Amino acid sequence: MSEIRLLANDGIDDIGKSMLEKEGFVIDTARILQEELPVKLPAYQGIIVRSATEVRKSLIDQCPGLKVIARGGVGLDNIDVEYAQSKGIAVINTPAASSESVAELVFAHILMIARFLHQSNRAMPVSGNTDFTKLKKAYSGGIELKGKTLGIIGFGRIGQALGRIARGFGMHIIAVDPYINVAELSGRTGDASGKVVLHTVPLDEVLHKSDVISLHVPGTGGPLISHAEIEQMKDGVILINAARGGAIDESALLGSLNTGKVFGAGLDVFENEPTPSSEILSHPRISLSPHIGGSTEQAQANIGIELANKIIELFRK
Repeated sequence: MSEIRLLANDGIDDIGKSMLEKEGFVIDTARILQEELPVKLPAYQGIIVRSATEVRKSLIDQCPGLKVIARGGVGLDNIDVEYAQSKGIAVINTPAASSESVAELVFAHILMIARFLHQSNRAMPVSGNTDFTKLKKAYSGGIELKGKTLGIIGFGRIGQALGRIARGFGMHIIAVDPYINVAELSGRTGDASGKVVLHTVPLDEVLHKSDVISLHVPGTGGPLISHAEIEQMKDGVILINAARGGAIDESALLGSLNTGKVFGAGLDVFENEPTPSSEILSHPRISLSPHIGGSTEQAQANIGIELANKIIELFRK
């Protein structure tokens, strides 16, 4: 195999990088600015990205030697996939690598909101030693999750991983997915004990019956949850979005939080990344994280390994 140069423009875990280098690939990890890629990317046969770098039609046209576009993660919103494939360029991603990490972050947000932890963690350092009794009263109206219904919109790997966690807390699970009619959930360690077969239901049923709703969908080009959908939900619902910024209309969300229709929200993704709305960032009923769903040591290692294996297999053909 002749020398193959790959640009890991958004980085790659050291394990994956070492795997590729052992197979003779040359891996460059120095980040190239988006506007400089049309000049510099033609020197490479492949590019590895996450969500920061975009690989659009205009860039593809300027890189005739490109053989592979590899996405470390699930979503391919930042890549013109069909156009790349029409040019004979392979497009790969890592749908399995970060599922558990994203699901765990989602459930952390659910717990934060249910027990006001996001608020008390802000308030305690400021007035915990002067207004302890006041804070205790303010944050004592939490929600127990056992027996509550978790609605999952998008029941792929991440949605199913979330379902397994929720089962451990005694929650009921309903899910909607246009491509999945039935899924089998086993224990969190993958064993078959206590496995349950879950049939997906229409979106309206998820909206009407759920106490907590979590989104796990690809980019839709517009909000999946807006005023009309929120009006169909239970009063006091909890909404979580760790999928794509804009999947929940943030204006509609803010309005429904202010009226109490939505009890609280957890957001790991935002409409205007990397500059989220100040109203969103300062709202007391929103638990926040900076798009770190798949950013654990284990997930990054798994992503690097999965990318390396797929790239090696591709070039061996």
